[in-house]
Amino acid sequence: MQRKYELTDKRNADGLYRIRAVRSFGAVAARDLGGWIESERNLSHAGFCWVGGDAEVRGNASVSGDALINCGAVVSGNAQVGGNAQVYGESWVHGNARVYGSAQVHGDAYVCGNARVYDNAQVYGEAYVHSNARVYGNAQVYGDAEVFGNASVYDQARVLGAALLGGYQEVGGNTQIAK
Repeated sequence: MQRKYELTDKRNADGLYRIRAVRSFGAVAARDLGGWIESERNLSHAGFCWVGGDAEVRGNASVSGDALINCGAVVSGNAQVGGNAQVYGESWVHGNARVYGSAQVHGDAYVCGNARVYDNAQVYGEAYVHSNARVYGNAQVYGDAEVFGNASVYDQARVLGAALLGGYQEVGGNTQIAK
């Protein structure tokens, strides 16, 4: 496999390396500086995936496929981001969380534990999705909403404001849960 980036000798306060593209791919031009990674295990050389801006990927976390991590987002622990997913803003994906498909996590959102966000789902604002929660389909979780436990949000459902959804609760269809 042809390498698409290299680690520069520039390191941040956490000891992460700034990356630089060695060839053009997708929207990235050769010599573009990217974000910060701990090692090459964090960012695949396959596909168009990229870590840009001041985003960080560290620990055993990995980014693959055509995924984009940007702005000041952090992906850490054993988290995986793949497919066409995007994680940006000041959001965090941590623990054993997975974000994939065409899902988006942005703003100050936090996805952690064994949570899954996939398909075309969006988690944003200051939303918090954790434990074994699932957000998928075209669902949206935003504002200060929290989805946890084994809860699922799917289809066109929206959980927003300061709403809490936990346990084994499921919200689907065109349902809106707000507080």
